[in-house]
Amino acid sequence: MVSLESVTKTLSELSIAPTASVSHAQAKPPAAWREALQSDPAAPKSFELVKTLVFKPKRHPRSLSPLAINEHTFPKVVTIVDVSIASSTSPLAVHALSSSATLFLSGQDLITYLRKLGTADTKLHEIDFVALKAEGGATPPAPAKPVEKKVEKEDAKIEGAVQVAIGVKEVEFSALGIPIIWEVIQEWFNAKIKEMEVENAYFPMFISAKALERETDHIEGFSPEVAWVTRAGQSDLEEPIAICPTSDTAMYFFQPMEQRRAMGVQESTYESLLFDTDIAIDMLSEPFLRTREYLWQEGHTAHLTKAEADKEVLEILDLYCRVYEELLAVPVIPGVKSENEKFTGGDYTTTVEGFIPTSGRGIRAATSHHLGQNSPSRRCSTSLSKTRTTRAVSARHSSGRTHGGLVLPPRVASAQAVVVPCGVTAKTTDAQRQQINDKCAELVKMLKKTGVRAKADLREGYTPGWKFNEWEQKGVPLRLEIGPQDLTKAQTLGVR
Repeated sequence: MVSLESVTKTLSELSIAPTASVSHAQAKPPAAWREALQSDPAAPKSFELVKTLVFKPKRHPRSLSPLAINEHTFPKVVTIVDVSIASSTSPLAVHALSSSATLFLSGQDLITYLRKLGTADTKLHEIDFVALKAEGGATPPAPAKPVEKKVEKEDAKIEGAVQVAIGVKEVEFSALGIPIIWEVIQEWFNAKIKEMEVENAYFPMFISAKALERETDHIEGFSPEVAWVTRAGQSDLEEPIAICPTSDTAMYFFQPMEQRRAMGVQESTYESLLFDTDIAIDMLSEPFLRTREYLWQEGHTAHLTKAEADKEVLEILDLYCRVYEELLAVPVIPGVKSENEKFTGGDYTTTVEGFIPTSGRGIRAATSHHLGQNSPSRRCSTSLSKTRTTRAVSARHSSGRTHGGLVLPPRVASAQAVVVPCGVTAKTTDAQRQQINDKCAELVKMLKKTGVRAKADLREGYTPGWKFNEWEQKGVPLRLEIGPQDLTKAQTLGVR
């Protein structure tokens, strides 16, 4: 939370000095706010409360303050003030970005603060509401409409991706189901790591408390999110069982390193990870990005020398970059995490970071960790682990969403082409209708033989236009249309 001191410092840099400042108990309703201030001797005897209205998007109550507007947010909103504020003789009580802190400013200082945020394209709108009311409530002239930029609206954020994902059945929201794209990523990634002689493995979902606590350094960063099983039927378990937040504690190479003393070990696992459902409850509506359950690829290797491990870290990180750039068509930036952000207990963490243009957020796309000799397998020189999750699907959906539906690269689209019969009317005979449907099915077979994932939409009771819209929403890259005239000319119409 922003401190009272930091807000005061920001104002002082603009040559604005508050009349007074008061810290008090949280007071959100105006009556409670006024009572809290009147009971504090540091507050002026006479003052007025500032009312701030935020129409869109909705904001948390503690942010309902004119001081929540800064140089970053001012160009993105329309800010309107009553000109009578400038002539106010009483100090104005303003929340300091918190319902438990208040600053007292003169009306002129508040107007000055907002004016200084203005730019050539975005100005503060000062309106005389008293005069406006006297004139019969005439609508004030609308502010000049800013030049529309060809980017997604700021307030769209992730919600649009949620709606599209649910609408096209990429995820069954009630069960937070399995995304289709993940399977395509698995197939590609499996082929690449097989070339590196990596073996697929599986580790149990459940682990005892003793085994989990054995790795206190590694589990420290996960402990707030670990889900625990404490009951079996109607009985309490003698010892709680944890649902692994990572497979690190369920494995690590005690026996494998004894058996393969002269060579390293490389293993990869695909798994489902559960986190405590109490965390980030407000974000559970964002499929793939922050959910109760992740689909997760995790790799672990053990090497005889640090040089071998360093090389492996970068090779795996490069594969993760290629997943995003070559399969998902999402640009990412590889790099190294800071000491504060690295994997707990590891030597260093390399990362692939993405950007979601619809919300302005960054997203950690994948990581490759160098654990050094900090893992349980201290008999080996060094080891590492690397992970990526279904957040990759979220990055793709959020980067490739338009008002017309998903935009999916052909390599990961569940259907790369759809064939739709067209030109069928009430005058079309059953024989002609069957001939068109047969040709659609035949074309799909030809496409599948060449490796194209294709489908024929031969459903009855739906118009071609309805089918076009549904498949566009699903992000199918190519639509092929076949009608009576196309049969005659031995052709098909392709639409991208």
